[in-house]
Amino acid sequence: MPLARSRTAATAPSPSRWRRLLAVVAVVLGTALAGPAPAAHASVTLTEVPGFGSNPGALTMYVYRPATLPAHPPVVVALHGCTQSAQVYADNSGLPELADRDGFLLVFAETTTANNPSRCFNWFQTTDNRRDQGEALSVRQMVSRAVTAYGADPGRVYVTGLSAGGAMTAVMLATYPDVFSAGAVVAGLPYDCTKDNSPYTCMNPGVDLSPDAWAQRVRDAHPSYQGPWPRTAVWYGDQDTTVVPRNATELRDQWTALHGLSQTPTRTTTIGPDATQHDEYLAADGTVAVEVDRVPGIGHGTPVDPGTGTTQCGSTGAPYFPDSICSGYWIARFFGLDDSDPGGGDGGGGGGTAACWTASNYAQVQAGRATTSGGVTYAKGSGQNMGLYNTFVTHTLKESPTGYYTIADNGCP
Repeated sequence: MPLARSRTAATAPSPSRWRRLLAVVAVVLGTALAGPAPAAHASVTLTEVPGFGSNPGALTMYVYRPATLPAHPPVVVALHGCTQSAQVYADNSGLPELADRDGFLLVFAETTTANNPSRCFNWFQTTDNRRDQGEALSVRQMVSRAVTAYGADPGRVYVTGLSAGGAMTAVMLATYPDVFSAGAVVAGLPYDCTKDNSPYTCMNPGVDLSPDAWAQRVRDAHPSYQGPWPRTAVWYGDQDTTVVPRNATELRDQWTALHGLSQTPTRTTTIGPDATQHDEYLAADGTVAVEVDRVPGIGHGTPVDPGTGTTQCGSTGAPYFPDSICSGYWIARFFGLDDSDPGGGDGGGGGGTAACWTASNYAQVQAGRATTSGGVTYAKGSGQNMGLYNTFVTHTLKESPTGYYTIADNGCP
């Protein structure tokens, strides 16, 4: 996930500094770029959505809309890694096939070589990683467009991404906790590591701060925010030398501290065909606020498991998609979008027998199925925004698993 050049000319390094940076880029990317050409396979059909906002980050918006989509579907924003594109991420991550099965809208954000010569999201510069400016605002505007143009549910918006896209996922969770209910950072970094460090130091060897110090950087991203923090999943390969595993530990520290949790997992299991270590950090209500997934034997990339099985997805047809475990499947479960039972542990967002309640927001809070903050009601567990805390706004909540509630106004088993 190299930093090659920012758009801000005023902070551009000297020519000698550029030569050193480009040398590092060559080392980081050389193996992937010099590897054999991937096997050809059918491309996922993406639709470009122009004019989605002021777009200060100069990004491109694409949408994958399953043929069958429920009314007011959830939205998952996907952010590709360096040297990749929206199309490459759609074709290999497995997310579109999961969207077909689970019924959610996919938004793929794409950056360009004009923004960054290595096609990295600029997670490291303040012009792009702060609320209401740059690339962060562009992604936020994509969500708004998805809600208005496709009737998506603003209370069920999620984000995930790889490498620079993973670091940008952390940016979106920190700068827009009022927009994203949950996120999954794949081979990414803690928010605002580059406040006082270079991007390369953050990537390798990584930066060690206290949990409270990391958490404060997120709080500073939106100081007036008083609502629930997004649930966060962290994925990484234990052989990653590009964004080293220390970053997963620091991400865990950042988000467990925000949720007021210990850095010791509540429970540890293994999932997938490769026995990925699955650490869960439970909130007081029993929901999984943070999880960390350590994938054995792989380096930098989005883990996939090609095949047609329930827990399989993705393709190894491009660099940075190592054959190991279908991370997309488990991420969808963590988001609460898939409630199938793979028999290998609870993903935190699905599974179990669903129970449903229809009541006013006031009654839902009084019954312990929702919480309130600043006059707004939030579903317990998922953190979905239910609207004003009063007796006039009514929602149906589905509970699955126990203690985890999602809005189910369009039908609930």
